[in-house]
Amino acid sequence: MTSVSVDMPQSHPKRQASAAVITLGCKVNAFESEHIASGLDARGFKRAAPNESVDLFVINTCTVTAEADRQARQLIRRVIRNNPEAKVVVTGCYAEIDSRACAEIPGVDLVVGNSRKLQIPKMVENPVEAKESLQLLLEDIDGKPNLPERLLEGYEGKTRAFVQVQQGCDQGCTFCIIHTARGPNRSFSVQMIKRQCRKLLENGYKEIVLCGVDIGSYGSDLDDDSSLSGLIKQVLELEGDFRIRLSSIDPAHITDQLIDLMTVEDRICRHLHLSMQSGNTMILKRMKRRATREVLYDRVLALRKRLPELVLSADVLIGFPTESEEHFMDTVKAIDELEIAYPHVFSYSPRDGTPASRIPSQIPHETKKTRARLARNRGTLVWQRVASRLVGRVERVLIERKVDPEVAGKSLGRMSNFYPVLCEGDLEAGTWKNIAITGVLDGRLEGALNEI
Repeated sequence: MTSVSVDMPQSHPKRQASAAVITLGCKVNAFESEHIASGLDARGFKRAAPNESVDLFVINTCTVTAEADRQARQLIRRVIRNNPEAKVVVTGCYAEIDSRACAEIPGVDLVVGNSRKLQIPKMVENPVEAKESLQLLLEDIDGKPNLPERLLEGYEGKTRAFVQVQQGCDQGCTFCIIHTARGPNRSFSVQMIKRQCRKLLENGYKEIVLCGVDIGSYGSDLDDDSSLSGLIKQVLELEGDFRIRLSSIDPAHITDQLIDLMTVEDRICRHLHLSMQSGNTMILKRMKRRATREVLYDRVLALRKRLPELVLSADVLIGFPTESEEHFMDTVKAIDELEIAYPHVFSYSPRDGTPASRIPSQIPHETKKTRARLARNRGTLVWQRVASRLVGRVERVLIERKVDPEVAGKSLGRMSNFYPVLCEGDLEAGTWKNIAITGVLDGRLEGALNEI
């Protein structure tokens, strides 16, 4: 096992080594980073904030876009510049896709691929002599999922807890490289997922976010009849007053069984985040997406018929090669007609190694910028329209934190439908409160405690 030379805690009076884990990207990365941090805790490292003087940095990177790669390189260089004596380990999807680019940054000590990232605490467990050369630890990611060595106790400073249920993706969209960085779909066992959820609930968490790279594919690789709906039913059997939130899901994976379950089980959050990307069938086909515009509308309208209070967010990719003004307007119409209150809009950027980067009809930067702004503006109008319908209702809200620890009188919570609520009073984080929604202000709902 390769190790990084780090001063570890000793029985004699020697300074305790500190470590910081920095996360870029998705909820799966957040889950894995917490496991890495937990493993370092167990080995005697003192957990530190990234802006402190730290002995060991682990940077868990993202590679979803070329811009994500640039941001990862920028962050790595900044960490090294500000902490020249620290040991630096780079892992995650960018490390998997372009390990050499990570290794060539002066000051990086170790590059670890996704298949071994959860072993990082073991790699730095014992101090060794300085290495002759930087190590690249990459292995086949097509095998079994990278399993954690222990259950997570929680997420420091968070009231929501992420639980990963599957790894990888079989889709191979033409703009995306994540299926290469993460490998094919591999589902975790129901028993393991339930054990992790039970531990988090025992530790006081009230909201569990089930996440994965392609969560709707859960169970398709298992020998039994496992499915996402079946998994949710199993988790809901656990004791406790809690709710389940789902991470990003492909519209094609919104099955009738999932809709039926959401209709009868109010512990499933009235919010879904769609991996929509576009509202135009031609562009969706060129992206090699599962769902056409017709499937998107069919699934969302089926949801709306049974769950009219549902709030939607969605990933929206603007400026895919060959996207015409008409194609783009189909996307804007979808945001409006399907009431996508939280469109996560990002502009397409060519990603080396993907089929879309070789399409000759690339969209000019200024056109993408203008279209992205228009899509966000339409989303803002939808958000306001939905928010206005919530005023006057009394909702069960999970309190997340005080707005300002130094100022009394205001707390921030979140509804099941994901809308944030600014509440009157100093309310305890991690508790349920019945809140009367009184108004809308600056992108949040306003509310007052209602104990009747």
